[in-house]
Amino acid sequence: MIRTLLTLLIAWPLAAAPTVLKVQLRTERGTKIVELPVESYVTATLAGESSVFQSKEALKAMAVAARTYAVRMRGRHHAEGFDLCDTTHCQRLDVSAVTARLESAAADTVGELLWFEGRPAFTPYTRDCGGRTETASAVWPDLGTSYLKSREDPYCVRAGPSSWQWTADPRQIVKAIQQSLLRAPPTLDRVSILDRTPSGRASVLLLSGGSQSIRISAGSFRVAVGRDLGWNTLRGDRFEVHSSNGRLIFEGSGAGHGVGLCQRGAEQMGLGGQSYREILGFYYPGTMLGLTGKGLSWQRLTGDSISMLTTQPDQDRAALTIAERLMRALAQRTNWPIPSGVEIRAYPDLDTFRDATGEPGWVAAHTTGRRIQLQPVAVLRSRGALESTVSHELLHVMLEAQASPALPLWFREGLVNFLAEGRGSGTARIPTDSELRQTTDQARARRAYADATAFVGDLAKRYGETAVLDWVKRGLRLEVTKASNNQAPAKSK
Repeated sequence: MIRTLLTLLIAWPLAAAPTVLKVQLRTERGTKIVELPVESYVTATLAGESSVFQSKEALKAMAVAARTYAVRMRGRHHAEGFDLCDTTHCQRLDVSAVTARLESAAADTVGELLWFEGRPAFTPYTRDCGGRTETASAVWPDLGTSYLKSREDPYCVRAGPSSWQWTADPRQIVKAIQQSLLRAPPTLDRVSILDRTPSGRASVLLLSGGSQSIRISAGSFRVAVGRDLGWNTLRGDRFEVHSSNGRLIFEGSGAGHGVGLCQRGAEQMGLGGQSYREILGFYYPGTMLGLTGKGLSWQRLTGDSISMLTTQPDQDRAALTIAERLMRALAQRTNWPIPSGVEIRAYPDLDTFRDATGEPGWVAAHTTGRRIQLQPVAVLRSRGALESTVSHELLHVMLEAQASPALPLWFREGLVNFLAEGRGSGTARIPTDSELRQTTDQARARRAYADATAFVGDLAKRYGETAVLDWVKRGLRLEVTKASNNQAPAKSK
């Protein structure tokens, strides 16, 4: 699947920088900083944090929470040259584990955030609250949020108890604490709970050994142990502790800090038939779901073969009629079947389009699979580009429904442009993938697309349009593949 397709390039100035996140990723060769569009980041977060979810609604709720968290916390690592890391310190990402199901969950909520008093809400989440969520200020003392208070969670315990036990060697605990540059007695005989949060979780511990006693926050203690001995050891702060035969025994329930959305509870809510909106409303009460601080929400319009999501149905309805007409005409020309499940999402303004797609203002639309994301219909119409943009995107959808996985990007893009615009005015050469994908240099992008279009145009002239269309399914002819290395169409034999 081609996940980021640059489409019709319209010559208006870039009004604002595209919304992307600079993320530090860990690789086998070390760490690197990459730029990810917000929606790509969200999908990778779903893969890292909630890929085992069975409920689609719970996944959608997680997508909104993860997206809102990323937008709210963007720049957390600014001093280090990036926005967010790919560990649980920020949110765990797994770019290699992204699936179509996770992409769909993110795309169903694309651009949606939780808002509170006009700004993105703080939306932490936890693996398992153990039946009661935690107040945010118990974990982050300087954070006062009315929508993150401790409350009973009947959904979390619906699937049964989540009790756990961990038996630890005190020497390993001392080493783990010291590895995190925290103070600990040289020997550890006893761990006492000095104070608890309103939800019953440990908040302050006393580490005692020999003649020394040292106070430490329960959260710091848990993170230090988890970092050195594994995150499935001390799973959360909801525990009791006692010693036996020279070892420390922790018995608890739940996992994580307990604040915000409980993943175990959200899963049960979704499996029980509740929507992602209801899930978010339960765990973040008082926040507002929408595309902007005004709480804009999508409305669905349905045609014969295409649906449209819009925040302005009266204004955008005509675009759906245009899309239906164009789809029938394109199917007749290409002899490709009309795909099912095609969706157009028309954004209400340029900022929201950029936030959702990560594309600059000179890119009119962004297509992934069978979902087309459009700049505002009114903007495209005012530029005289509505029909050409919609036609272009529908061709992408139809081509991707037919395409061989090995079909190169230059051919996909060049063929769509050729069908939409004719041969084009570029030099017949094959641009690189990086030339086609980059979004920082408008002139360079124009040249790359024009060159790919001209190359495909030459192929169509030599072999015939019908044959070239047939290559979409069958793959390029061998001589064309070889010719691509020489940057010129081969002569027919």
